[in-house]
Amino acid sequence: MSEAQQWAGQRLGLPKTGAGSLAKVGLRFAALMIDWVLAMLVSQAFAKGDSTVTLVVFAFVQWVLIATVGYSIGHRILGLQVRRLDGKFVGLWRSLVRIGLILLVIPATIWDADNRGLHDKAAGTVLVLTR
Repeated sequence: MSEAQQWAGQRLGLPKTGAGSLAKVGLRFAALMIDWVLAMLVSQAFAKGDSTVTLVVFAFVQWVLIATVGYSIGHRILGLQVRRLDGKFVGLWRSLVRIGLILLVIPATIWDADNRGLHDKAAGTVLVLTR
């Protein structure tokens, strides 16, 4: 972080703490694990735990839920939401770009000073706390 920026998200106009502030790594990871476990349960129930089915279920649920309501099940449970920086609806295309890059893994592991992965930067989104 630069000297002018005192906290991650400040230059994006986000508060330091509370609702609207950037989600921390631990919450992000926990939400991801909740979503992955749910995808595994669906895959186990309908496809004997096939790993490809697990991946497709995970990706589809992420794409549709984030595009329509702004959060996955894991995000909702932990009080997180994906938002566009301009405050508008995330939408199908941005959500598709975001999940496509998450599935590649590496873009989601490269972060900037605002704790935004390349997947969020490319989609013009940010993961924030809702409470």
